[in-house]
Amino acid sequence: MRFVFTLCLLATTVFVGVAQADAAAGQSTYASKGCIGCHGSGGVSVVATYPSLKGKSGDFIRKSLTDFRSGARKNPVMNAMAAGLNDADIKNLGDYINSLQ
Repeated sequence: MRFVFTLCLLATTVFVGVAQADAAAGQSTYASKGCIGCHGSGGVSVVATYPSLKGKSGDFIRKSLTDFRSGARKNPVMNAMAAGLNDADIKNLGDYINSLQ
């Protein structure tokens, strides 16, 4: 029983560490890809025409970016921005935005 508890604790620690690393990578991508210019620091936009991302789920962000990248969702600016993102970037951005809850 103690072994199972230790194994669960270790798995949780590893998962949390990976999630934090992905969020940190997402924060770096958020800054370097120019997301901060429209969606604001910490995901809070200061321009009404650009949506704030703080409070959005990671799943919503990943789906939206994937759809912008594929062209399934249309917005000339976001289609161009998402075209330069790979799958890891999209996952990390979703993890970062999710961490802003």
